[in-house]
Amino acid sequence: MKTTALIERGKDGTFGIFTPDINHTIIGDGNTVEEAVADFENSVKEMILSYTETGREIPDELKDIQFVYKYDIASVFNYYSWINVSRFAREAGINPSLMRQYRTGKTYISENQVKRIESVLHRLGNELAAIKL
Repeated sequence: MKTTALIERGKDGTFGIFTPDINHTIIGDGNTVEEAVADFENSVKEMILSYTETGREIPDELKDIQFVYKYDIASVFNYYSWINVSRFAREAGINPSLMRQYRTGKTYISENQVKRIESVLHRLGNELAAIKL
């Protein structure tokens, strides 16, 4: 089963991961995204192991579970800190000052703005993938 694992940056600067779409609570945290993912994946293994060690059947939603990691805006720009937020904002047609506020995670971001940011991220990814050296 494929489900979403959301990566968010906390107010203390650490990263947390949780699964909003399944009944079982699986979380991970760390000082970096990599640490949070490792902790999260360890939590999944421990949860499944607890079922098998006690002879209980693994719930269907946990069988062959796979995750699609999704970021909140603050986490994207902190994880990919090499992206110049001001230049990125101009590419997306967003005020650079507002984009820096989005980066902190303390400002509400509309769905329309999220789509604009995703569009530029995807275009950037396609451009980078097409580079031949």
